[in-house]
Amino acid sequence: MGPNPSPAGAVPSPEGTNPIPVAPVHSPAGAAPPPDANQKHRIASIDILRGLVMLIMAIDHIRDALHKGHPLPTDLSVTTPILFITRFITHFCAPSFVFLSGISAWLAGARRTKDQMAAFLFKRGIWLLVVEVVLISFAITLNPHYDYIILQVIWAIGGSMIILALLIKLKVSPTTAGIIGFIIFIGHNSFDSVNPGPIARTIPRQLLISGNGWDGEIPLGHGRVINVPYALLPWTSVLLMGYALGPIYSAKFDAQQRRRLLLRTSLGLLVFFVIFRSFNIYGDPAPWSVQKTTALTIISFFNVTKYPCSLLYLCLTLGVTTLILTRTENIQSKFLKIYGSVPFFYYVLHWYLIQTITIIIFFAKGYTVHQIVTPNSAFLFAPPDFGISLTGVYLVWLIVITVLYKPCKWFSNYKKPPRLVAQLYITATP
Repeated sequence: MGPNPSPAGAVPSPEGTNPIPVAPVHSPAGAAPPPDANQKHRIASIDILRGLVMLIMAIDHIRDALHKGHPLPTDLSVTTPILFITRFITHFCAPSFVFLSGISAWLAGARRTKDQMAAFLFKRGIWLLVVEVVLISFAITLNPHYDYIILQVIWAIGGSMIILALLIKLKVSPTTAGIIGFIIFIGHNSFDSVNPGPIARTIPRQLLISGNGWDGEIPLGHGRVINVPYALLPWTSVLLMGYALGPIYSAKFDAQQRRRLLLRTSLGLLVFFVIFRSFNIYGDPAPWSVQKTTALTIISFFNVTKYPCSLLYLCLTLGVTTLILTRTENIQSKFLKIYGSVPFFYYVLHWYLIQTITIIIFFAKGYTVHQIVTPNSAFLFAPPDFGISLTGVYLVWLIVITVLYKPCKWFSNYKKPPRLVAQLYITATP
């Protein structure tokens, strides 16, 4: 969709949705005005893509909570094609959210000075870390003791924003930030072949480089544990590269040139993935191999590592993400834009709705209050034999996205102009 005119004195919201009227920002005497201070447009493709991946994301969270027996979709000994596809399509969600958060960060800085932007991102990052620990960890475990904290995509975005804030404070340009991100992006899997010895067990390494997936539990003492499936630095590289690409969404940038650039980026990432994955050269600690059936061989090829995210996982998912961005600028979808315009609101709400449904099904299946707690598990309402079929998972998914449409539509309208709350909002959702 081409640039849309906005009222005078308006600035696009960080999500790339409706322009927001704001008072002029005055730079200090002698200081250059913030970049692109007069940009007055929006790109619908950002909201459409975000809305799409948010809806897909809910499938995986419902499967995690409700699929009977909780079979691991990426375990070739137990998976099936439909189970793997159910998991695989949700692989695209987190990279899309983090990448679009980087673009949104650039858009949010369009009418701010460097110092204002650094402070804004730093405070927003801290806020997201609090939300991850207080709201999201509880929503996943339903454990009121908070003795099992999970650091997932909200932590990855919040921590990445803090790092970006520090770079902006140091006057690092978007291009330089993108180069730093690209170096981390390409090089972080080099740690796979390095044995760091005792360093591997240190908290900073597990937080920044390799949380060892869902096995990456960090004991804090007194029975408390932090689980770090999202190691920070690989995800920070994605946000930094999104931030570096932010200027292509300025009003001054030609739409056709933007689409060509995104298409070349997409093709480059996908070709890199195919070549390096085909020959198991580099970029994923779990090489693919020929299996006993063609279907399992194909699954093995695409069974890339998410925890912690590998280079090839990111190449595949971001390659598709940027390809979708090239194809959705001229598409109108009010349905997807509603969800995509309120990602954080949807993300928090969908977790609590899923868990409410889980509790209802738990008691409807005859479980009692004595079975709420499973021995040696931090997750409540999750006995080993509890759950529903995969078909049931998809039915619950339809219920969840349908129920959330009205609240999301209400909040989307609520935060439009003249409410300045929208000005202070940066997309931050897995």
